[in-house]
Amino acid sequence: MDTSVKGLNKWANAHTNYWLDALRIALGVFFIYKGAHFITNNQDFEDLIAPVSNFMGGMLAFHYIAAAHIVGGIMIIFGLLTRWAIIAQLPVLVGAVLINFFGNMNVGNLVLALIVLGISLFYAFYGGGKHSADYYFKMEK
Repeated sequence: MDTSVKGLNKWANAHTNYWLDALRIALGVFFIYKGAHFITNNQDFEDLIAPVSNFMGGMLAFHYIAAAHIVGGIMIIFGLLTRWAIIAQLPVLVGAVLINFFGNMNVGNLVLALIVLGISLFYAFYGGGKHSADYYFKMEK
């Protein structure tokens, strides 16, 4: 079995269906929602990162998370540079999982972060799929 990115793309295109596209779009919408939530509820965000604020540099983390979620979410919805958009989300998602262990444990947030991390890791390997801007631009060559 070919394990290169080209081989993974061939497998993904042969095994694509609309559920995977719908899941990718839902993931992008979720990221946009969470980015907007961070912007509108910045006090909640400051309370959330209080246990690790000395390590992260609060405002830098705030701006990175908001921008990565909103811009990355839009890119994921359209399937444009999907893998790169997902890779930009991974530090935020790993931080979301770890913050439950350094601060107050919130099982609901932990489970949500683990689910989104798992789905994101899937799309980091799978890519945008056959019904995405990535596939469209690849076929235009």
